[in-house]
Amino acid sequence: MLGPLEREVVWVLKSREQATIRDVLAELRTRGKDVAYTTVSTILTRLHSKGLIERRSESFKGGERYVYRYKDIEGEYIDSLLGGLVSAFGTRGVVHLARRLEGLSSTDIDRLRQRLKA
Repeated sequence: MLGPLEREVVWVLKSREQATIRDVLAELRTRGKDVAYTTVSTILTRLHSKGLIERRSESFKGGERYVYRYKDIEGEYIDSLLGGLVSAFGTRGVVHLARRLEGLSSTDIDRLRQRLKA
C-alpha cells in the first residue's frame, strides 16, 4: 500500500510526461504540501525500488540527475492488493470488499467479475 504522500507523488507523475525531483517538489508545494527536497527524493527512490515508477539518468550542469516517469501498472498493483486481501482474510475479506463496492456502476461490477474469474 502507498502512503498519502507517495500517492500524491504518483499522481504528480501521472499528470506529466516526466519530472525531476524539483518538478515534483514544485507541484506538491502548489498543492499545499510543505515537504523537503530530500523527502521527495526518498519517496521517488522508494517508488522506483518498488517498481511503481521508472527513472533515467541525464546530464545536468556538469553532473547527473534522475528524470522520473509514471509506469502504468495499475492493473498489476490492484491484482496484487486484491490477492493480498484474499490471502490474508479469505472470504471474509471479499465480503468486506463487496460491502464497500455497493455504489459501483453495473459496468464496473462487470469488470470486477471478469477480474475475479481470471
